[in-house]
Amino acid sequence: MPSSPSSSVVEARKALARRLKDLRRDAGLTGEELSARCGWGPSKTSRLQSADRAPSESDIRTWCTACGAEEQIPDLIAAARAVDSMYTEWRQMERSGLRAAQESVAALYERTRLLRVYASRVLPGMVQTREYTAAVLRSIQRDRGTVDDVEEAVQVRMDRQNALLSGRHRFGLLVEEYVLRAAVCDAEAMAGQLEHLMEVGARPFVSLGVIPLGTGRPHLPAEDFYMFDESEVAVELTSGYLRITQPTEIADYTRTFHHLAGMAVHGAQARALVRSAFDALG
Repeated sequence: MPSSPSSSVVEARKALARRLKDLRRDAGLTGEELSARCGWGPSKTSRLQSADRAPSESDIRTWCTACGAEEQIPDLIAAARAVDSMYTEWRQMERSGLRAAQESVAALYERTRLLRVYASRVLPGMVQTREYTAAVLRSIQRDRGTVDDVEEAVQVRMDRQNALLSGRHRFGLLVEEYVLRAAVCDAEAMAGQLEHLMEVGARPFVSLGVIPLGTGRPHLPAEDFYMFDESEVAVELTSGYLRITQPTEIADYTRTFHHLAGMAVHGAQARALVRSAFDALG
């Protein structure tokens, strides 16, 4: 699995390694004895049970068989796959196109009741217009060289947006003012996007906050992240998509969201900043 700075991924790796180590101990085997039964060197055993190396499914089968714990194989393989799913490189997620990547998170969005988003690069998908979405996804497709299914991916996002804005979900949106002025599309499309943001931001189930441009801010900008209730955080990194489920790390993002929200203006003041960006388009 690709390395990741997330403590959620690190802790999940360590938990899996501890389970392998406990199986060896329960079987009464030393590391050398297990290595001999598995047919590999002691250094591999050491790396696997210290989480320095992620076990393959074949490694898990061999380890469990050596320990006489074949009944543990399905559960440990499922745990290993769960660790793998916590961090996904964009090239893996988008290998068959952008539409599949959009569809892969549909169920998560649907079951979430409170979605909090911080955006420092582009506007969140649930408030994007079709033209803005097309420009964003076209840029991604061009930069990453993925299959060109941009039109289909745009439609998937629009369908999801219709469901999200039905009133059954609540949103807390925090946007850096820079995002309002960083046109990822032409002026006409950007104007339509900003008008749409003002309209959505005035809905009763949406809290829109804009962090004004300026100096001396107490908290630095962060990477774009999405908080799905209190159960999961998704972080969009340059290299991939990170799922965070560790409670302590979710708490870190909750704290960061509150700090950033304290710097933002809301309500009519937020919409005034959106209007200012709109007027600047001429």
